[in-house]
Amino acid sequence: MYRHTGEKSGLEALWASKRIALPVIAVDFSDAAPDVGVVTSLSAPHRVADALLRDSLINGTLFRLSELGRSFTDATAKNAAPLFKVCPTGLVFGLWDSTGPKGGLGSKFARALVSEIVGVGATVGSKTSSRIDPASIVTNAGPVFVAKEPGPDGKPTWTLNVMEAKPLKEDKPPKDDQDVAAVEKWGKAEKAGKPTSINHSNIPPTIDDIAGGVTIDYASHTVVLSLAALRKLSFGGAEAEARTVLASLAILAVLAAEDRGHDLRSRCLLVPNMGQVLKLEAVHKDGTRQPLSIDLKAAIDLYNAAVAALPERLRFTKKAGEPLATLTPSPKLEHLVRKSREVAATGAEIEGD
Repeated sequence: MYRHTGEKSGLEALWASKRIALPVIAVDFSDAAPDVGVVTSLSAPHRVADALLRDSLINGTLFRLSELGRSFTDATAKNAAPLFKVCPTGLVFGLWDSTGPKGGLGSKFARALVSEIVGVGATVGSKTSSRIDPASIVTNAGPVFVAKEPGPDGKPTWTLNVMEAKPLKEDKPPKDDQDVAAVEKWGKAEKAGKPTSINHSNIPPTIDDIAGGVTIDYASHTVVLSLAALRKLSFGGAEAEARTVLASLAILAVLAAEDRGHDLRSRCLLVPNMGQVLKLEAVHKDGTRQPLSIDLKAAIDLYNAAVAALPERLRFTKKAGEPLATLTPSPKLEHLVRKSREVAATGAEIEGD
């Protein structure tokens, strides 16, 4: 059964609820990270070319080296059928197999669908933060140390007792309760050993002029589907049918996202101006424009009809909501995922590019 514990995209929600058939590769992280659950080629940032799929296994074989994996790594614009049958969203949203067997020479497809949200009249703000401790815990009440034994949940915890603290060197435990230098303090850098490193005590107010975000007068959302880009793709004699599926898939993605709403992040919810909703129009080769009227239900019907009209050799082989394949993370990937959570649980600084 398909499971995903995180937020789904519009397309993924439609697929998971069995309203549309779509080739999807899944990676099950449930054992290594229940909070992640299942990641799919619909939710992975680089779709079927994502490193999470690259470093996962199918029947004990690395995905890219399997028959299914090899079926798309050689795909090109002149022969897009293999990718179409494994990950058609890669042909709509773009895909570059830069981490595959061919490196930078791997399969590369420009996105045919572009969606941009631009803020107009932006003013840079400042972020403030502080904390008043209701229990009046003060900094000098510490220091706090990393406990030798984990807490009841098996996670690292803290202690005030030096003799119960984790020593810096296992063969050199503290001699007495004054031997603070021999044990590991909780936290990092200037917060190490202070109650603030375990989220207790007051935190003085700070002002951050970089992380303050922006305030805008309004946002402009523009979506463009390039049919010219789809015309560059060849499918071995079934061009019209495959391109129709891709075009209807793109329209469906737009309307599904619009239906779910644009809650971009905390305190950043975009809603249309009163009386104004998403308007689609076809721009012809001579520049003339023709309004298009289609809602989400009609888009689903259009897509499903296009899929049903595919010739046999391009047909999707799995039913709606059923993954084309479910991978398992390789041992080294699983270790990386588990280790990341162990590091995060200690309260250590987490670096990222």
